[in-house]
Amino acid sequence: MSKHKSGPSEWVTKMLAVIRTGNAQAAIAQIKAAPSAKDVAQLRALLQLPNAPARHPNVDTAIDEQVVALASPRLHRAP
Repeated sequence: MSKHKSGPSEWVTKMLAVIRTGNAQAAIAQIKAAPSAKDVAQLRALLQLPNAPARHPNVDTAIDEQVVALASPRLHRAP
């Protein structure tokens, strides 16, 4: 029996820590390599909360771009 873990994923928790350090370039690089659209959406939601880390416009832009990129259909090559 597996337990369902509630709360942010490990990636989101780590991203919040990177953003809190103020290293926007590192945060953007990690956002571009996000594991899933769900994780990026979860990060976006947590950054909207009142106790969220300071806002970084470039990080917000990277999140928006990655949400669009992960929502787009994947291109597949024929086998």
